[in-house]
Amino acid sequence: QVQLVESGGGLVQAGGSLRLSCAASGRTLSWYAMGWFRQAPGKEREFVAALTWGGGSTVYANSMKGRFTISRDSAKKTLYLQMNSLQPEDTAVYYCAAARSISGTLYQSNDYGYWGQGTQVTVSS
Repeated sequence: QVQLVESGGGLVQAGGSLRLSCAASGRTLSWYAMGWFRQAPGKEREFVAALTWGGGSTVYANSMKGRFTISRDSAKKTLYLQMNSLQPEDTAVYYCAAARSISGTLYQSNDYGYWGQGTQVTVSS
């Protein structure tokens, strides 16, 4: 059984920070990449950030650069997303995802075959 479980979401004031965690369990040895996506009310799913599990290479959506940081703890099989300078437009359900292979870029959601249930992040004005 393979599972991804997100945690760390909540309600924060604009300018505040949150750290999201994604704990992986099961047969995850062959996973190539993990990433974060988000979906705001009334909008489609959006890429946030991703990394290659083995090499640690990272990629960010342009709007996240300088504010969000993706990282991992290989021993704990946990993915993190540190979010700083949060703004109301960051309000969304944040999803953790994993891919066994990718076609090219890390930001194509259809390459990710495993998804968590999401954690709500709400940023007030």
